[in-house]
Amino acid sequence: MAQPYQSYILCTTSRSGSTLLCTYLDGLAGHPKSYFHAPDITAWARALNLPGDAPIAEIVDAAGQNGTGDTPLFGLRLMRKSFALFMQQLTILHPDLPSDAARIDAAFGRTAYIHLTRQDTVAQAVSFVMAEQSGLWHRNADGSERERASPPQTLHYDHDAIARNVADLHAYQAEWQGWFAQQGIQPLTIRYEDLAATPTQTLTQVFTHLGLDSTAAQGLTPQVAPLSNAISADWIARYRATH
Repeated sequence: MAQPYQSYILCTTSRSGSTLLCTYLDGLAGHPKSYFHAPDITAWARALNLPGDAPIAEIVDAAGQNGTGDTPLFGLRLMRKSFALFMQQLTILHPDLPSDAARIDAAFGRTAYIHLTRQDTVAQAVSFVMAEQSGLWHRNADGSERERASPPQTLHYDHDAIARNVADLHAYQAEWQGWFAQQGIQPLTIRYEDLAATPTQTLTQVFTHLGLDSTAAQGLTPQVAPLSNAISADWIARYRATH
């Protein structure tokens, strides 16, 4: 199958299942990570083992190499809250180009877009609040800890924090949709719920969209485990009871 793209961007929001999707794609379609995650370009550089004051051109080149590996594609996960800084830096790198999409293509080659959403925004917001409180963001498929950001804290139901996250998620989704329309981009849109329930079918769509052999979706197994539990189910029910 012909390879029409040199890169892809996974356009998403926190707790959308993006880590699950990235682990499925890793080694088959680049090495997708959040190379341009907020808050600042110093953090971008240091995460790529570059000096903190490395120029943006050097950071983009290093991300491209790291995010491609031995595959035909560069993979990037981009959270909406990181988008403004990402595009600001690409504008510095390519100031004369007419659009965001043109700057992205100039930086990474012809780029495909995958829009990963989560239908249940309340569950997504609860997942975010629980991760912030517990410090645990991901577990491996065997149940061991994969990513911890801070020591554990006592979990407590926080209606206001959940409500803020729900509002943020709706805003981020509207911003993604508006940007796609403005740039004339038609992304492949997939849902976390489908990725979790029917991974082979969903991944077949992804590989086909990227111009890769869709049979690569066969036999893949999840590398991360869901963090949902009885506590998160209780918080979701309590929140919905008031909305």
